[in-house]
Order: sequence, then C-alpha cells, then structure tokens
Amino acid sequence: MQINSISIKQTLAWAEQQLQKSCQRPKFEAELLLAYYLQKDRTYLHAFDDREVEDIEKFKKLVERRANHEPYEYIVGKASFYDIELNVEAGVLIPRPETEILIDLVAEIIDREKIKFIAEIGVGSGAISIVLARKFPALHIVATDICDTPIRVAKSNTKKYNVDSRVKVVKSNLLDDAHVPIELVVSNPPYIAEDFELEKNVGEYEPKEALFGGVVGDELLKQIVLDVQERGISYLACEMGYDQKEPMTQFFSEIGVKYYKFYKDLAGLDRGFVITF
Repeated sequence: MQINSISIKQTLAWAEQQLQKSCQRPKFEAELLLAYYLQKDRTYLHAFDDREVEDIEKFKKLVERRANHEPYEYIVGKASFYDIELNVEAGVLIPRPETEILIDLVAEIIDREKIKFIAEIGVGSGAISIVLARKFPALHIVATDICDTPIRVAKSNTKKYNVDSRVKVVKSNLLDDAHVPIELVVSNPPYIAEDFELEKNVGEYEPKEALFGGVVGDELLKQIVLDVQERGISYLACEMGYDQKEPMTQFFSEIGVKYYKFYKDLAGLDRGFVITF
C-alpha cells in the first residue's frame, strides 16, 4: 500500500483488515474513519466506491491510531451524545450512552419540581449540563471539574450550543467553589476501583482522574453524598458502578438517608441512584 491513491472500495477492505483486533465492528469503523477523512457521509462511500482516495498515507495514520486502540472519538475530536455532537480530546472522558438515562431521570425531577438552579460535579465534555440546559431554557447550572482540559473543552461546547450564559463552568473540587443557590446536584463521577483492569481503549487513553474513584472505587461517590447532604440540597442524582448498590445502600443507612432509589442501565446492570434529602 505504498502507492499514492487507491479506490474507496480497496481502501475500506484494507482498513477493515487492520481494525480486526481493535474493534468489535471493524467494517463499520473503517467506514466511519474514511467518511471522516473524506468529509463525506457513509452512503457516499458505497455510491462512489470506485473513486480514488488521495493522499492515502494520511488516512493510513488514522487507521493505525484506531488499530492501536485509540478511541475513535479522540481521533476525530468529536463524540455523539443524546441529540448533540460534542468536542472531545485526550484528557476528557468520552460521554457514554448510559449517561442519557441519568439525564432523563434528572429531567423528570427538574420538570416536576420546577427547579431553576442545579450543579454538576465533574463536567467532562459538558454533556450532561448542555443537554439539560437545552431541555430547560430557564435552568441555570454551575458545572465543576478539577482538571483544566475538561474545563476548557466544556466551555467550548457550551459556546457551541449557545448555553454559556446559563452554564457556568468553574474549577473546583466537588462543590467547594460553587457559591450559588443549588436545588439539585447531578454527577457522573469517577467510581472505578484503582486496581480494576480496564480495556486498552479506556485504560490507556481516557483520563485516570475521570475513571478511578479511589482504592475501593466508591470513596468519591460517598464524599459527594456527604457534601450535598451537608449543604441542605434537596436532590442528588449520581451514576455509579454496577457492583456498588450494596455498599451504597449500607452507606445511606449509616448517614440517615431515607429516600433513595437505584436505577439500571440498558444492559440491566445497576448504574446509579437518585436521593431526595
């Protein structure tokens, strides 16, 4: 493959072969990468599969990155989530589909209780805050993070969707520097135990600060619950690990939390909880 140009059909066949070991759907991801590279949609690839791909070496480099397990979203600098497309880069957690369930649960509370002021702990790309701000035009959000890259990227995304006047992104540990009225807190915090072995595409590329929640994994979750309880905030909705329902139930009992419910993800695994204080 040292020649300068080759047909779309041949390029896709080559890319699919290269991605066999790094992707569950190598053909699909080969198409995604080539569509991105050519700045066309995937239907174009099949309608014009005899056309040549110019400067093939540049495309080859993209495929090599993916073959080395680098997430597709980091390669293209974007991630689809809910009904939006977010800017992402190394150092920012890639938003997951299961977090959409958390958003829907929070949206129900905001709608029912006519909530106007909320906080998000661990803003990442800004996914949760931006979707909620778009759903509720009167909602004001303070979104915190301890790392500079997520703060910068989240700010770029709030501007992209014109919600930057209502989503204030601040550098803060939990809610320490969120000096505003808050009625509800939402968070998809780090909740993985530090010795847990992650898949290569996650463990080697995504930010450790957004993944690992401590030695056991639930330390930060518990700190968030205590912080929200101490501030007298009415509602907390949090994502958690599939194996943390039992320890969190015990913790709620220890600190006197009376009203809480757990929810499951699309795979039927325990994925989070909602507390009413």
